[in-house]
Amino acid sequence: MTSNNSTNPSRSTLQDFTFSPAKMKFLQALKDITLVFVFSVLTGISAGIKAGLGPVPFTLQTLAVILSGALLGKKKGAAAQLIYLAGGLSGLPWFSNGGGLAYILSPTFGYILGFPAAAFTAGYLTEKIKSKNFLSAIAAMAASSMVIYIPGLLWLTEYVGTPKVLSLGLYPFLFGDCLKSILGGLIYLSKIKVSEIANKLI
Repeated sequence: MTSNNSTNPSRSTLQDFTFSPAKMKFLQALKDITLVFVFSVLTGISAGIKAGLGPVPFTLQTLAVILSGALLGKKKGAAAQLIYLAGGLSGLPWFSNGGGLAYILSPTFGYILGFPAAAFTAGYLTEKIKSKNFLSAIAAMAASSMVIYIPGLLWLTEYVGTPKVLSLGLYPFLFGDCLKSILGGLIYLSKIKVSEIANKLI
Protein backbone atom coordinates (compact mmCIF):
# COMPACT_ATOMS: atom_id res chain seq x y z
CA MET A 1 0.00 0.00 0.00
CA THR A 2 1.40 3.39 -1.04
CA SER A 3 1.70 6.03 1.66
CA ASN A 4 -0.15 9.34 1.13
CA ASN A 5 3.03 11.12 2.21
CA SER A 6 5.09 9.72 -0.66
CA THR A 7 6.66 12.32 -2.90
CA ASN A 8 5.06 12.99 -6.27
CA PRO A 9 7.96 13.71 -8.67
CA SER A 10 5.87 15.72 -11.14
CA ARG A 11 4.32 17.81 -8.38
CA SER A 12 7.74 18.46 -6.87
CA THR A 13 9.06 19.56 -10.24
CA LEU A 14 6.18 21.99 -10.71
CA GLN A 15 6.76 23.43 -7.25
CA ASP A 16 10.42 23.98 -8.12
CA PHE A 17 9.42 26.20 -11.03
CA THR A 18 6.69 28.10 -9.18
CA PHE A 19 7.69 31.63 -8.20
CA SER A 20 6.11 33.62 -5.42
CA PRO A 21 4.40 36.93 -6.35
CA ALA A 22 7.39 38.80 -4.89
CA LYS A 23 9.82 36.85 -7.07
CA MET A 24 7.65 37.38 -10.15
CA LYS A 25 7.53 41.11 -9.44
CA PHE A 26 11.31 41.22 -9.04
CA LEU A 27 11.88 39.27 -12.27
CA GLN A 28 9.52 41.56 -14.18
CA ALA A 29 11.31 44.64 -12.83
CA LEU A 30 14.68 43.13 -13.78
CA LYS A 31 13.38 42.39 -17.28
CA ASP A 32 12.05 45.94 -17.68
CA ILE A 33 15.30 47.53 -16.50
CA THR A 34 17.31 45.31 -18.85
CA LEU A 35 15.15 46.20 -21.84
CA VAL A 36 15.37 49.91 -21.05
CA PHE A 37 19.16 49.75 -21.04
CA VAL A 38 19.19 47.55 -24.16
CA PHE A 39 17.24 50.18 -26.10
CA SER A 40 19.51 52.91 -24.79
CA VAL A 41 22.48 51.01 -26.19
CA LEU A 42 20.66 50.26 -29.45
CA THR A 43 20.02 53.96 -29.90
CA GLY A 44 23.72 54.61 -29.41
CA ILE A 45 24.72 51.87 -31.85
CA SER A 46 22.26 53.12 -34.47
CA ALA A 47 23.82 56.60 -34.23
CA GLY A 48 26.97 55.13 -35.76
CA ILE A 49 25.07 54.00 -38.86
CA LYS A 50 24.99 57.33 -40.66
CA ALA A 51 25.42 59.23 -43.90
CA GLY A 52 26.46 62.87 -44.02
CA LEU A 53 23.85 65.39 -45.13
CA GLY A 54 25.16 68.82 -44.25
CA PRO A 55 25.08 69.79 -40.56
CA VAL A 56 22.57 67.02 -39.75
CA PRO A 57 23.62 63.43 -40.61
CA PHE A 58 21.13 60.75 -41.60
CA THR A 59 21.16 57.94 -39.01
CA LEU A 60 19.01 55.02 -37.88
CA GLN A 61 18.62 56.57 -34.43
CA THR A 62 15.04 57.67 -34.90
CA LEU A 63 14.00 54.11 -35.72
CA ALA A 64 15.47 52.92 -32.42
CA VAL A 65 13.79 55.84 -30.64
CA ILE A 66 10.26 55.20 -31.88
CA LEU A 67 10.63 51.45 -31.42
CA SER A 68 11.70 51.95 -27.80
CA GLY A 69 8.35 53.58 -27.13
CA ALA A 70 6.27 51.26 -29.32
CA LEU A 71 7.76 48.04 -27.94
CA LEU A 72 8.45 49.00 -24.32
CA GLY A 73 5.58 51.40 -23.69
CA LYS A 74 5.57 55.16 -23.27
CA LYS A 75 7.22 55.38 -19.83
CA LYS A 76 9.94 52.79 -20.33
CA GLY A 77 10.60 54.03 -23.87
CA ALA A 78 11.07 57.58 -22.63
CA ALA A 79 13.27 56.29 -19.79
CA ALA A 80 15.50 54.50 -22.32
CA GLN A 81 16.00 57.75 -24.22
CA LEU A 82 16.64 59.77 -21.06
CA ILE A 83 19.38 57.27 -20.16
CA TYR A 84 20.77 57.59 -23.69
CA LEU A 85 20.79 61.38 -23.36
CA ALA A 86 22.38 61.32 -19.91
CA GLY A 87 24.97 58.77 -21.02
CA GLY A 88 25.99 60.83 -24.02
CA LEU A 89 26.30 64.03 -22.00
CA SER A 90 28.37 62.20 -19.40
CA GLY A 91 30.94 61.33 -22.06
CA LEU A 92 29.86 58.11 -23.75
CA PRO A 93 30.63 58.58 -27.47
CA TRP A 94 27.29 57.32 -28.67
CA PHE A 95 25.82 60.50 -30.14
CA SER A 96 26.17 60.73 -33.92
CA ASN A 97 29.33 62.83 -33.56
CA GLY A 98 30.71 61.85 -30.17
CA GLY A 99 29.57 62.80 -26.69
CA GLY A 100 30.24 64.93 -23.62
CA LEU A 101 28.80 68.18 -22.28
CA ALA A 102 30.34 70.10 -25.20
CA TYR A 103 27.81 68.34 -27.45
CA ILE A 104 25.21 70.81 -26.17
CA LEU A 105 26.81 73.29 -28.57
CA SER A 106 26.26 70.94 -31.52
CA PRO A 107 23.72 72.01 -34.18
CA THR A 108 22.07 68.58 -33.89
CA PHE A 109 21.62 68.51 -30.11
CA GLY A 110 18.03 69.70 -30.37
CA TYR A 111 17.05 66.51 -32.19
CA ILE A 112 18.43 64.43 -29.32
CA LEU A 113 16.40 66.50 -26.86
CA GLY A 114 13.32 65.36 -28.74
CA PHE A 115 14.09 61.64 -28.35
CA PRO A 116 12.39 61.09 -24.94
CA ALA A 117 9.24 62.91 -26.09
CA ALA A 118 9.18 60.96 -29.37
CA ALA A 119 9.52 57.63 -27.56
CA PHE A 120 6.75 58.62 -25.15
CA THR A 121 4.54 59.63 -28.08
CA ALA A 122 5.16 56.33 -29.88
CA GLY A 123 4.22 54.39 -26.77
CA TYR A 124 1.15 56.52 -26.13
CA LEU A 125 -0.15 56.32 -29.69
CA THR A 126 0.38 52.58 -30.07
CA GLU A 127 -1.40 52.02 -26.75
CA LYS A 128 -4.36 54.12 -27.95
CA ILE A 129 -4.67 52.46 -31.36
CA LYS A 130 -7.86 50.42 -31.35
CA SER A 131 -7.37 48.73 -34.72
CA LYS A 132 -3.88 47.27 -34.84
CA ASN A 133 -3.44 47.49 -38.59
CA PHE A 134 -0.58 48.45 -40.88
CA LEU A 135 -1.76 51.99 -41.68
CA SER A 136 -2.45 52.95 -38.07
CA ALA A 137 0.93 51.58 -36.98
CA ILE A 138 2.76 53.57 -39.68
CA ALA A 139 0.81 56.71 -38.77
CA ALA A 140 1.82 56.33 -35.11
CA MET A 141 5.47 55.88 -36.06
CA ALA A 142 5.44 58.85 -38.44
CA ALA A 143 3.77 61.15 -35.92
CA SER A 144 6.31 60.14 -33.28
CA SER A 145 9.19 60.86 -35.65
CA MET A 146 7.84 64.35 -36.32
CA VAL A 147 8.02 65.13 -32.59
CA ILE A 148 11.82 65.00 -32.85
CA TYR A 149 11.82 67.85 -35.36
CA ILE A 150 10.20 70.37 -33.02
CA PRO A 151 13.21 70.94 -30.72
CA GLY A 152 15.57 69.83 -33.48
CA LEU A 153 14.64 72.57 -35.93
CA LEU A 154 14.36 75.23 -33.24
CA TRP A 155 17.89 74.39 -32.09
CA LEU A 156 19.29 74.18 -35.61
CA THR A 157 17.86 77.59 -36.49
CA GLU A 158 20.38 79.22 -34.16
CA TYR A 159 23.20 77.82 -36.30
CA VAL A 160 21.95 77.98 -39.88
CA GLY A 161 19.26 80.67 -39.74
CA THR A 162 15.54 80.51 -40.45
CA PRO A 163 15.76 80.61 -44.29
CA LYS A 164 17.89 77.47 -44.46
CA VAL A 165 16.62 75.44 -41.51
CA LEU A 166 13.98 73.43 -43.36
CA SER A 167 16.17 72.70 -46.37
CA LEU A 168 18.99 71.49 -44.13
CA GLY A 169 17.16 69.98 -41.17
CA LEU A 170 13.84 68.61 -42.46
CA TYR A 171 13.33 68.09 -46.19
CA PRO A 172 16.33 65.79 -46.82
CA PHE A 173 15.11 63.38 -44.14
CA LEU A 174 11.41 63.02 -44.93
CA PHE A 175 11.83 60.11 -47.36
CA GLY A 176 14.07 58.26 -44.91
CA ASP A 177 11.60 58.88 -42.11
CA CYS A 178 8.83 57.39 -44.25
CA LEU A 179 10.88 54.24 -44.76
CA LYS A 180 11.72 54.04 -41.05
CA SER A 181 8.04 54.53 -40.15
CA ILE A 182 7.09 51.63 -42.42
CA LEU A 183 9.81 49.41 -40.95
CA GLY A 184 8.88 50.45 -37.42
CA GLY A 185 5.22 49.67 -38.10
CA LEU A 186 6.12 46.22 -39.42
CA ILE A 187 8.28 45.45 -36.38
CA TYR A 188 5.57 46.66 -34.00
CA LEU A 189 2.87 44.57 -35.70
CA SER A 190 5.19 41.55 -35.68
CA LYS A 191 5.50 41.90 -31.91
CA ILE A 192 1.70 42.00 -31.62
CA LYS A 193 1.34 38.84 -33.71
CA VAL A 194 4.03 36.99 -31.76
CA SER A 195 2.34 37.96 -28.47
CA GLU A 196 -1.04 36.72 -29.75
CA ILE A 197 0.44 33.38 -30.83
CA ALA A 198 2.26 32.98 -27.51
CA ASN A 199 -0.94 33.68 -25.56
CA LYS A 200 -2.78 31.00 -27.54
CA LEU A 201 -0.05 28.43 -26.87
CA ILE A 202 0.10 29.06 -23.12
